[in-house]
Amino acid sequence: DKLFSWMPLTHDMGMIGFHLTAIVVGMHHTIMDTATFVRRPLLWLSEASNKRATILCSPNFGYKHFLKVFESKGIDALDLSPVRLIFNGAEPISVDICRQFMQAMQPFGLADNAMFPVYGLAEASLAVSFPEPQSPLQTLSLKRDQLGIGDPVVIDNEPAQSMTFVLVGKPIRDCHVRITDDDNTVLSDGHVGHIQLKGDNVTAGYYHEDEINRQLISDDGWLDTGDSGAFVDGQMVITGRVKDIIFVNGLNFYSHDLENILHPLDELELGKVVVDGARKPDSAEDELIVYVLHRGDIDRFMPLAQKIRKTLNTATGVEVQQVIPVKRIPKTTSGKVQRHRLTDEYLAGDYNELIAEMQAAGKALSGAGENEAANDIEAHISEICRNTVSDKTIGLDDNLFEIGISSLALAEIHEQLEADYPGKVEISDLFDHPTIRQLAAFLQQD
Repeated sequence: DKLFSWMPLTHDMGMIGFHLTAIVVGMHHTIMDTATFVRRPLLWLSEASNKRATILCSPNFGYKHFLKVFESKGIDALDLSPVRLIFNGAEPISVDICRQFMQAMQPFGLADNAMFPVYGLAEASLAVSFPEPQSPLQTLSLKRDQLGIGDPVVIDNEPAQSMTFVLVGKPIRDCHVRITDDDNTVLSDGHVGHIQLKGDNVTAGYYHEDEINRQLISDDGWLDTGDSGAFVDGQMVITGRVKDIIFVNGLNFYSHDLENILHPLDELELGKVVVDGARKPDSAEDELIVYVLHRGDIDRFMPLAQKIRKTLNTATGVEVQQVIPVKRIPKTTSGKVQRHRLTDEYLAGDYNELIAEMQAAGKALSGAGENEAANDIEAHISEICRNTVSDKTIGLDDNLFEIGISSLALAEIHEQLEADYPGKVEISDLFDHPTIRQLAAFLQQD
């Protein structure tokens, strides 16, 4: 076998799965710089083809990013017939993206049984469960309202009322997995519950996080992964995640970690800000939502919202979907924040009018409604930004790094600029000229 990976070595799949494992068993492997993949995703499979790699890997967003560029640009000669496994993990696996990718690559010789959906996490030294290698992709449609902890799984093939999941096989040797209810009582096959792990590969705890360790590791050593799932006929299906774990771009962020990043801001002391992930029914990814206790008017709130986006984006590289002012933060009688209640309200559309009002205020704040492009280059860059980040209003003088645009979106903007102005814009130039107006002036220099 020959491995080929673009996953960063700061990620457990990149480091353990596609670097250390290869070293231990003496396997040839190639590591592509992650930034190169982000800028030129087609190069991933081009180089894998050239090196006749047999095992690849990517989380959902990598396939999606590749397909987006592939559909617009296409690709020339490509031979994927040597590829026998493509590891798919690191975030909830999208059935639709798996099928789209496999169908798109089939003309290039990719075997229809190459997709290898797996389940793992850093706390288990990566691997937890694998399917049988080179077996067909297996999926299961379950009734949407029967996925709570303790619920028996109900197979339902009606799309309007079900969710389709990928089966991720059986636990690997010496890694023990159990499914439990909220009281740590073990549930039988066919019931949804908390996924817990035990084994020599499983961490003994988080460094200097005694309180978290007490919450997540039982007295007899079982680790609560924060994920929910079930065994169905002996195979694992991952149905969701604990509410305060947020999956973004193949990485998981803990709500309390992101909140701690924001607490140093003067207006956001402990208890006044909540960060949570929200997944809409038609989406394969979480939206990162920030709720802030605020009882003033919207205009006074907008600068704080922008500061929140900038702070989280700078610290983590993630894009905040919404920053929402709320008049109260729901808590239990013991004072524990109930993040899911705010997110349930968001998903129900309770904040839609408020979000529309903020978007209008944001447009006025940025001056985007009054600031007309002075030349064709400014107009063209504005169009690229609008097409790439359709949910944000970007003014000519807005700093792209301060309004909460993800690193992936910035890479897409750069890729389009490179296509339209070949050789004139390096990705580092975006840092030196971070506004549309500055970037246009830079491009006009000869």
